[in-house]
Amino acid sequence: MFTGIIQGLGTIKSLPADFWQINFINQSTIISQDLALGDSVAVNGICLTVEEILKNGFIATASPETLNRTTLGKDETQQIYVNLETSLRVGGKVGGHFVMGHVDGIGQLVSAVETATSWEMSFTAPEAIARYIVPKGSIAVNGISLTVAHYQPDDAQFTVAVIPVTYRETNLSHLVPGSWVNLEGDILGKYVEKLITSHNTSTYHHQKPEEITPAFLAENGYL
Repeated sequence: MFTGIIQGLGTIKSLPADFWQINFINQSTIISQDLALGDSVAVNGICLTVEEILKNGFIATASPETLNRTTLGKDETQQIYVNLETSLRVGGKVGGHFVMGHVDGIGQLVSAVETATSWEMSFTAPEAIARYIVPKGSIAVNGISLTVAHYQPDDAQFTVAVIPVTYRETNLSHLVPGSWVNLEGDILGKYVEKLITSHNTSTYHHQKPEEITPAFLAENGYL
């Protein structure tokens, strides 16, 4: 589990047999300080497992499902910087929102407009992710925790306002219109959807709730 607060940038290149080499650049020293075999690292929002530690990076494997669902299957991924974040520690600060590293789909940058206080960036979103997008809700773009400013369901587009430090310290500043990005919806929305649409026929879901009366409360130790 991650929080969507990027700790550094890196570069990435494919190796034989679906292996990927992630190389750190200067901002990623916080990641390399205590990296261990088996650790989870979010690479552009994709949860990958460290299988080999290098002097300035690590090697991980990407499954066919990961390649099909994420930007790792796009050639351009190896031409830009990738965002890096190590997994959340128990008791650590959650500066963004809970990000699982399980990408729901990919979108594209439509536009990036600089304003007096931020960058307004618009992205397309496939149906797999669009249904979880709500104004003022959370979304992860390339692993970055962002807040949805506007959502246009007719165009399947959403807009986020990116503060200067986030724009500068992540790979958002390296994107151009048409660039592919990984998208992950808020895990809370997925669970709500599951509960609402579930057709579970178990006794639990169809059991008539007991009436709450003084006698019921006394029997269960509340009086």
